[in-house]
Amino acid sequence: MTRHPYLPGITRAVALCLLAATAAGCGLLDTDDDAEAAGPPAFTVAAAGDILIHPQLTDQARKDAKEAGGKGIDFDRTMAGVKPVISRADLGICHFEPVVSGPEGPFQSYPDFLVPPQITTAIKNTGYDTCSTASNHTLDHGPAGVKRTLDALDAAGVKHTGSARSREESEKPLILDVKGVKVAQLSYAFGFNGREVPADKPWLANENSFKSIAAAEKTAREAGAEVVILSIHWGREHHPDPSAPQLKLARRLAEETGINLVIGHHAHVVQPMEKVDGTWFAYGLGNQLARHDVPSGLTEEGAIGWFEFRKKDGGWDVQARFVPTLVTIPPDPEESADAAGAGAEPNGGGETPGVKDHRLVNVAEALRDNKDLSDQERARYRLAFERTQGTMLNRGASKDGLKPLRGLPG
Repeated sequence: MTRHPYLPGITRAVALCLLAATAAGCGLLDTDDDAEAAGPPAFTVAAAGDILIHPQLTDQARKDAKEAGGKGIDFDRTMAGVKPVISRADLGICHFEPVVSGPEGPFQSYPDFLVPPQITTAIKNTGYDTCSTASNHTLDHGPAGVKRTLDALDAAGVKHTGSARSREESEKPLILDVKGVKVAQLSYAFGFNGREVPADKPWLANENSFKSIAAAEKTAREAGAEVVILSIHWGREHHPDPSAPQLKLARRLAEETGINLVIGHHAHVVQPMEKVDGTWFAYGLGNQLARHDVPSGLTEEGAIGWFEFRKKDGGWDVQARFVPTLVTIPPDPEESADAAGAGAEPNGGGETPGVKDHRLVNVAEALRDNKDLSDQERARYRLAFERTQGTMLNRGASKDGLKPLRGLPG
């Protein structure tokens, strides 16, 4: 899944350098095609947090489609802010949490999600190649919901793993060719909001257990996988610290399997990254795209994990970076009016005055390139970046080289 430059007229090496540049220089991606061809196998992975479509995001997608002169629902503009990063990676991995409905609905929010299938097209257009689909919402609408979701991803051209429409599909490991390297993706979830996997369809969705994950890795290796990446739904919602069970399972996965990278979801807030016994764990990447009914500020912040794999001494050396993201939320009109009448500021856990649309933002790039940001927006973006960075590093990952892919502008 080799990418092509998204900046016309610029060589691949220069484009990579522009993306990865920090105060110290080009860093991870200071390579060119000839050097890569002559050197050991190498590829990049961009992986992000939960995609969970709430009604306000669907309303935004309708508004965007209308303003573009069309009809229907279009999430492309909402997600456009991260396209340069995701599309630049050799492999883009999303986490698709909800169940899709038909193109015209009906749509539902929490607790049993039904979302527009048009989001799958936006996922593809953003640059994602594959999505994990095992989450606590996978079985919200039973086997029919699983089928609709996977059919929609298929129609959009997005690979998937974690749930299945048949035993045969569930038993075939997802292995992707990434610049000539066979990369497998696994996907598991801690449970399904009290719903049981049907006894006659035990293959419908993957439930967390060390034994099952280890067996799935073995199957993938036997099918030719050289690298195995695990997407896992785990932990406690709205807790920035990984739970004791997360840490315990992480240690066991690192010590007793050959899994090369673990990408965590479910908390809806950013959790740290940590290298455990040589394996990188992103315990929780927060939300990629969501709009909770009660924004907390933390639920609008997320991170894209950026990983460079390079063959070394018969194994894989993995270097890790992160890209802080933010979903901007316009103030609620009714709340703003009520607050103004009371002489108070709007309640804005995640809302920022002056923001007009829901948009997924690459924080560092927006601060660097958008000259029209208000002082309030700039302050909110810097807070998101600094808070995400502090969380990412709070288990000591800086000693293993973890840092932002691109730092804040001076």
